[in-house]
Amino acid sequence: MRIGLIGTGRIGSFHAAVLARHREAGSLLLADADPARAARLADRLGATAAPSVEQVFTWGVDAVVIASATEAHADLVVRAVRGGLPVFCEKPLAPDLNRTLAALREVAAAGGLLQVGFMRRFDAGYATARGLVRSGALGRLHTVRTTTADPAPPAAAYLATSGGLYRDCLVHDFDMVRWVTGREVVEVYAAGSDAGPALFRESGDIDTAAAVLTLDDGTLVTATGTRCNGAGYDVRMELAGELDQVSVGLDDRTPIASTEPHGPPAASKPWTGFLERFAPAYEAELAAFVHLVRGEGPNACDGREALAAFRIAEACELSRRERRRVRLEELPDLPAL
Repeated sequence: MRIGLIGTGRIGSFHAAVLARHREAGSLLLADADPARAARLADRLGATAAPSVEQVFTWGVDAVVIASATEAHADLVVRAVRGGLPVFCEKPLAPDLNRTLAALREVAAAGGLLQVGFMRRFDAGYATARGLVRSGALGRLHTVRTTTADPAPPAAAYLATSGGLYRDCLVHDFDMVRWVTGREVVEVYAAGSDAGPALFRESGDIDTAAAVLTLDDGTLVTATGTRCNGAGYDVRMELAGELDQVSVGLDDRTPIASTEPHGPPAASKPWTGFLERFAPAYEAELAAFVHLVRGEGPNACDGREALAAFRIAEACELSRRERRRVRLEELPDLPAL
């Protein structure tokens, strides 16, 4: 199998290294808007560098992995499926909801095979929590709490095209709320703060966010996030039911300290970022894509699943801007099949 990978920045380089050592992935063709960057990575991995992105679609590949800048995702996905190529795309499919819907209509029209990069579906902790919820071990869920906290703000240039904290960051939490609980979000109320570094105000973004989500069975969810968690990278999910409660992401590297006299000590080596924390999940995600292309496994996160999480993020952003509750039914969606 020959895989074309577009985008050799931070996440693209990570994906390329994973695929290069995957025994079933075969050869790699790397492309980037900066051909020199793709060439340097190809040299390190023993892969082939294309002089431009165009060659990924003309030099004969069996599948495409898209890890380029967000603005390019939708066009590349559409081009891949129109060419009959299975495609893995990092989230989001597009910077906004309308372009996401347009891309997914093209995927459906072409009968394309699309997997979207929501890697937490492959994390052992979240998978265990999902099993406990679905088995009834926790009893009726009444409260779910999620948090995603980055240790430091990203570059200003990244913020300008990220889509905002809800769409770029907390969308992973929203995906986990659906995937773990098996329920749908019906209403959100969200707020945000830009009281931190000036680059957030300058880009029209927020550095800290909070949202209350109501699920279709009445379960309440609180989702919080920040770009300014100096203690380290912190991603957790707590699920409380009438019989028991569990926590995902609570281990000896969680960057939180107890103030209790006999509480656990602070982490001596807190997580530094998402690539370190979720490295095994990223590897499993790409392995699942390889198996999907080979016809040996299911699609772990198709376009509709990705859209559901993005619609929640979009509803939260609308709620924050308009300072009101937002029902998910207010937002456009794809018609049910």
